[in-house]
Amino acid sequence: MDDLVARLHEGLPAAAVLTDPDVTASYAHDKASFCPAGAPAAVVLPRTVEEVRHVLRTASALGVPVVPQGARTGLSGAANATDGCVALSLTRMDRVLEIDPVNRIAVVEPGVVNADLTRAVAAHGLTYPPDPSSWEECTIGGNIGTGSGGLCCVKYGVTAEYVLGLDVVLADGRLLRTGRRTAKGVAGYDLTRLFVGSEGSLGVVVGAVLALRPAPPPQLVLAAEFPSARAAGDAVCSIMAEGHLPSMLELMDGTTVRAVNALTRMGLPETTEALLLAGSDSTDPGADLAALAALCTAAGASSVVPAETVAESELLLAARRSALVALDAVKGSSMIDDVCVPRSRLADLLEGVAGIAERHGLTIGVCAHAGDGNTHPTVCFDAADPEESRRARVSFDEIMALGLELGGTITGEHGVGVLKKEWLARELGPEGVELQRALKKVFDPAGILNPGKLF
Repeated sequence: MDDLVARLHEGLPAAAVLTDPDVTASYAHDKASFCPAGAPAAVVLPRTVEEVRHVLRTASALGVPVVPQGARTGLSGAANATDGCVALSLTRMDRVLEIDPVNRIAVVEPGVVNADLTRAVAAHGLTYPPDPSSWEECTIGGNIGTGSGGLCCVKYGVTAEYVLGLDVVLADGRLLRTGRRTAKGVAGYDLTRLFVGSEGSLGVVVGAVLALRPAPPPQLVLAAEFPSARAAGDAVCSIMAEGHLPSMLELMDGTTVRAVNALTRMGLPETTEALLLAGSDSTDPGADLAALAALCTAAGASSVVPAETVAESELLLAARRSALVALDAVKGSSMIDDVCVPRSRLADLLEGVAGIAERHGLTIGVCAHAGDGNTHPTVCFDAADPEESRRARVSFDEIMALGLELGGTITGEHGVGVLKKEWLARELGPEGVELQRALKKVFDPAGILNPGKLF
């Protein structure tokens, strides 16, 4: 360790290298605190690309693992440290380098906070659509690493669709530039897409060219209460089958609604079994919401209430964004699943999760990006109770198995990390795992980049 720290200091300011165990321990894991994590040998906080290159050259020469980190808001343990690693925190590389309204791009460093970018481009009449629930904390680099989604994905898509080009430091310290700044481009293999969602296992993103869109009109939202998950699922299917394109289509089951009320005192309707939030940011949102309301009513909604103002709509959005925090507060710990199923199987997933919760005697709330079929079943448990913790883990696995059985995937936006390694292998099959491991070996032959994640 002494040699590692000495060599790191050769190319880094003294304040950029942290070795106090009490300090480095705080960088050991992301928000999946129940996942295994090791003790970093050092935490490095670079401000420049050259400083990142120095870290990677040093680590490569010494065979030391490197774990890239953003704001550590992830939910799968992808940013968890391994014993003796360099935890490479990129939060100080937080500059928006360029905003180009003509070409509708932004060039940013990885530590830029998602919401800060949104506010910066808004001054130019533009928007960066991907908006994870943690958008006030999470960084663009972390969003790229996990392939994040968000509440507006149903209309505007996910992170991968907005990353045009990347600057990436490879395991040996070389700097690779991928992609483009142009609206179109198909030159060679799409290495940019390969890095999106790779969880820091192929290289360290130090810059990104991001696509922007014209800012839409303010969004209005309606809230529809349903007596069952099946009825809410039918409403989602009707909305999509009729060709509507809501700016948001989010669902909270009754357990989640009650948890949000307990945390925020927002007064959401606690008698509902499922609350569907549908938004429109078109030029005539009132007409859009009226059409969506009619479909919800036809599917069996017991109440449909449109927000009359943007401020009321923002309150409903705030309730949805607080769902995961609220569920975590139910028992003090939670395992947050990230199963995505075909929209037509959404109700099957919700009913199946309810059955799993009853069978194991657990509280499991579900919130979902319903328009995408991307659900977040959240298993609430007392981490100090070994038996309850065991049942929580069993139920978590059963939910993933259910998702695959319904034709879905084990992760729609949170990534694999250490939490879902076993399940990735089940989803991909042996041939898929073999090819992905071979790809990693091309980019990281010594295996020093975020080892123990994904595979």
